[in-house]
Amino acid sequence: MARLFDSLRYRRGTEKGQPCSGPGGRQHLHRYWSCNRPGYRAGAELRMRKTVLLIAAVVIPIMLEAADIPEVTDRHWTRKYDQYFRKYSKRFFGPAIDWHWFKAQGIAESGLRRNAHSWVNAKGIMQLMPRTFAELKKKNPELRNVLDPRWNIAAGISYDSSMYKKWREDRPFLDRMRFMLGSYNAGFRTILRAQKLSRKYGFSGRDWESIKSVAPKVSKWREKETLGYVRKIEKLMGDPKESGLAAFVKKYW
Repeated sequence: MARLFDSLRYRRGTEKGQPCSGPGGRQHLHRYWSCNRPGYRAGAELRMRKTVLLIAAVVIPIMLEAADIPEVTDRHWTRKYDQYFRKYSKRFFGPAIDWHWFKAQGIAESGLRRNAHSWVNAKGIMQLMPRTFAELKKKNPELRNVLDPRWNIAAGISYDSSMYKKWREDRPFLDRMRFMLGSYNAGFRTILRAQKLSRKYGFSGRDWESIKSVAPKVSKWREKETLGYVRKIEKLMGDPKESGLAAFVKKYW
């Protein structure tokens, strides 16, 4: 890259490695006036800008590809099981969804441990209850062993999809994802009760802040666990405001 920019200091037609201001008698005098006239300098700057834009057009897509995985520090954020998270997020949510949401969810649930068991008997990477897995299996007959990473991930994302569809009310995407994740952790009816209570206290009930505001008042809900769960997944995903091309340009350029 440095060599490319250095080459812009040389005039076309000059000998390689010989700068415009280098020695050379009469030729040197000709090059000196040619290289220092206003028109030449303006042209050189224009060529440099075009070169930078060309490099940006080639390099930025490569950077985006390389930055496919959000920058996080969690030791579990590897490429493990990526093929399943990609495949089933696309199947149950479509190609527009960022599959990393579900990978982050798997990290929050179990640290991606395939044989994980919780004290309430939730199993596998996505920590599914046996009853929930059995219900999902009726809709998706291809699901097999709950402890098989492939089917556990598929079932978890399928369940996410059912929660996501229940929160159809008009709200920003990020809030809808929070409602979905909160429902996955605490149960749809629990978050629904929280929403109703938030409206009773004058909140809109459409945004996650409304739910957080009344969470301690909702009966039979371990709200700290759910709020921490949603917050951890968001942290793994990075700052939503710093997503997209602008974030990568800011980071690398």
